[in-house]
Amino acid sequence: MLNLILLEGAPATTTTTTGGMDWSFMIMILAMIAVFYFFMIRPQQSKQKKINAFRDSLKNGDKVMTAGGIYGRIREVKDNAVILEIADGVRIKIDKNSIYQSMQEVAETGADVANKK
Repeated sequence: MLNLILLEGAPATTTTTTGGMDWSFMIMILAMIAVFYFFMIRPQQSKQKKINAFRDSLKNGDKVMTAGGIYGRIREVKDNAVILEIADGVRIKIDKNSIYQSMQEVAETGADVANKK
């Protein structure tokens, strides 16, 4: 019923010489795709590259924070895991992907993401 009402009020459409293809619509779609790429996809890819470079550069003695909010010092770096000392004699094994940021970065930039509100 609602479709019938909407169709009655719609003006008659005219076809173009290209068989009904409206070029302005196609340009609009391409512009939207470009905006999504440059404002969402590309920045996320560059951010992920930075994070991967940071995780690959981890070494013994670095002070870091994990994604769970645990602060500690790296004691051993393995392929996909890190041994993190969180207190004197207390060591835990965590996945390398859960390391969030270095404490040196926090000291330099003041960007402590864990304490932001």
